Amino acid sequence: MFSIPPILASIPLNAQRAEGYPSWLSNSVFVGVIVVGIILLMVRRSTSKMELVPTSPGGQNLFESVVEGLYSTLEGIVGKHMIARVFPLLATFFLFIVVANWFGLLPGVGTVGFGAHPPGAGLSLHEIEVPLLRPTNADLNMTLAMALISMVAWLIWTLQEQGIVGFIKHTFGVKGGLKGMMALLLAPLFFFVGVIEIVSIIFRPVSLSLRLFGNIYAGENLLHTMSTLGQILNLPGWLSAVMSVVIPIPFYFMELLVGILQALVFTLLVAVYIQLSTSHEESHGDEPAPAH
Repeated sequence: MFSIPPILASIPLNAQRAEGYPSWLSNSVFVGVIVVGIILLMVRRSTSKMELVPTSPGGQNLFESVVEGLYSTLEGIVGKHMIARVFPLLATFFLFIVVANWFGLLPGVGTVGFGAHPPGAGLSLHEIEVPLLRPTNADLNMTLAMALISMVAWLIWTLQEQGIVGFIKHTFGVKGGLKGMMALLLAPLFFFVGVIEIVSIIFRPVSLSLRLFGNIYAGENLLHTMSTLGQILNLPGWLSAVMSVVIPIPFYFMELLVGILQALVFTLLVAVYIQLSTSHEESHGDEPAPAH
C-alpha cells in the first residue's frame, strides 16, 4: 500500500507558531536561527586552520573564493572609498539570503510539523496545520527587517559622506555644471526631480522586501503544488506518491537558481543605492593623473 508523505494543507502568508511556544518564536524565526548557526559553523570550519596557500579544494579555498568574488563585485559598484565600510553588511545579507533560500528546499521544511489529525497527537503524519520549519524569507517580517536595516545603514553612510546640506544639494540641486540664468530656469525642474527621488527612497524598503518575499513565497507554493499535483487531479494513491517525488525535481533545480539570484539582486540593489548617494567625487577620484 502506498502512502503520500505529510503535506501542508495550505501555504499561509503569515508565519506560525505552535501552541505553548513564545509568541515571537515563529517557524520562520526558528529557521532563521538555524541558518545563522549554519553560516557561523561554515565560517568557523573554513577559517579554523588558515593556510597561506590552501591545499584542500573545499573549506578555506571555497570561503575565500566567495569572499573575494563578492568583494571585487561590490567594490566595482560602491567604489574603493566605500567598500571597507559597506562590505561586512552586504556580504552578510548575501550569505544569509542564499543559505536561507537553499535551506528552505531541504526535505522536511514545510512537511514536518504539528497537525490536527488525529486530534491531540502532536506531530501528525497527515495534513499539517503548523509546519515546524518554514523558509525564513517566505516571511515578509524577515525581508522587511533586512530592507529597513539596509536603508538605515544607507542613510548613515550617505550623511557621513555628504552631510545633511550636501545630501539636500545632491538631491534637489541643479546638476550638470549649469550656471547663471540656465541654472535658475531649470531649478524648479531639478527640485521636482528631487521630490520624486525622495519618494523613491521611501519606497525602497517596500520594493526590496516584497521582491525577495514574493519570489521565495511563490517558489514555496510552486513546490507545494507540484508535490500534491496527483492529489489535486484525484489520481490513484500509488501514482500520486510517485508524482510527488518525480515532478518537483526540475523545479527544485530552478529554485536553487532563484535562491542565489534573489540574494544577488537584493545585495546589488543595496550597493547601487549606496553608490548613487556617495559617489559624488568617485568618477574623478579614482582616475589616474594625466601624464606630462
